[in-house]
Amino acid sequence: MFYWLLKVVLVGPLLRLLFKPQVEGLEHVPADGAAILASNHLSFSDSFFLPLVVDRRITFLAKSDYFTGRGVKGWLTAAFFRGVGQVPIDRSGGRASDAALHTGLRILRENKLLGIYPEGTRSPDGRLYRGRTGVARMALEAGVPVIPVAMIDTDKVQQPGKAIPTIRPVGVRIGAPLDFSRYDGMADDRYVLRSITDEIMYALMELSGREYVDVYATTQKKRLLAAARARAEAVLPHRAAPVPPVIALPESAADRSTEQAPPAEPDTLRRAS
Repeated sequence: MFYWLLKVVLVGPLLRLLFKPQVEGLEHVPADGAAILASNHLSFSDSFFLPLVVDRRITFLAKSDYFTGRGVKGWLTAAFFRGVGQVPIDRSGGRASDAALHTGLRILRENKLLGIYPEGTRSPDGRLYRGRTGVARMALEAGVPVIPVAMIDTDKVQQPGKAIPTIRPVGVRIGAPLDFSRYDGMADDRYVLRSITDEIMYALMELSGREYVDVYATTQKKRLLAAARARAEAVLPHRAAPVPPVIALPESAADRSTEQAPPAEPDTLRRAS
């Protein structure tokens, strides 16, 4: 109920008025039945603009951090994300990945639309990064099509670290469904999963027009962070080494004996006197 209240009454009309989202390929979204909407991920706002232009409700798998905040702000954030159809998942890997997979499959078996970002996290620089194979596994185990979706210019609206968005038009480009039924029964084959995932990412590259990088976005973020730290350390002023104090040692007899004696008077001068 809260989902439709936000979309139709509270938030949706304002977003349409300010950002004028343009959508292409809406006919590719099925009127009923389960499907995966696999999108590139440029901005926090992607999860707002995509549901805004699709008539059916979309349920996203969202990182659990949005649901575990403390205090009034944390409670309001968690309530908001649940209200807009976000489902918390742990993205730390291992057993957490299995739990996320089961959550996605449960949503699909309820004949719902599942929204997922195959890159696993937001792009650090606007480029398209290597996809995680979880989307392929869910597509095969649930037997559903994958619909590629390209978010256009949302990174220019809500830039990382900025609380106030930039008002400008955005776009959503939806591609034709990808059918992977030819791989039925091969959900445990990691080579098949990688092949499917790469096909999805290729479709996203064509739709979005973004450069593709065959590296995980999380890896690239770590590299950028390490480079930033190295630059910061390079410009920090180096502390000068402390100069040890000069200690005057007592004069010794040996030191006095080495002192140069005053020159003797020449013999001519002594005789003259």
